[in-house]
Amino acid sequence: MSLRHIPADSLSDATGQTSGMRRLAAISATTAGSQVIFMGQTHVLAGTSSGPHHHGESETCIYVVSGRPRFLFKKDGREQAIETGPGDYVYIPPFEPHVEENPHDQEAVVVLARSTQEAIVENLDHL
Repeated sequence: MSLRHIPADSLSDATGQTSGMRRLAAISATTAGSQVIFMGQTHVLAGTSSGPHHHGESETCIYVVSGRPRFLFKKDGREQAIETGPGDYVYIPPFEPHVEENPHDQEAVVVLARSTQEAIVENLDHL
């Protein structure tokens, strides 16, 4: 296998989706022949919130490109929030239920990397 170039305008939305956001695959087994990792982009529209979900066995790392997305999760039975901005990173452990939201008036864009070849998305009824 050799280097692969995935142009920005060729990202694929043929991946797991959750309400309130749009996921795009850049590096995956399907798009690049990757054998271990997934990398992509997520857009969260202004004033929206994703449904609760987790990413199965994947470790997920997020880099905030633009906007100010908020990440909700539960710790010790209480809802917690992580407020982010451009340049920030967020780590989401495997099977961690969470919600990504964007209460602001500007779309939020994040780049993410996962420890599995494909984007595992398990939508949930609640956190």
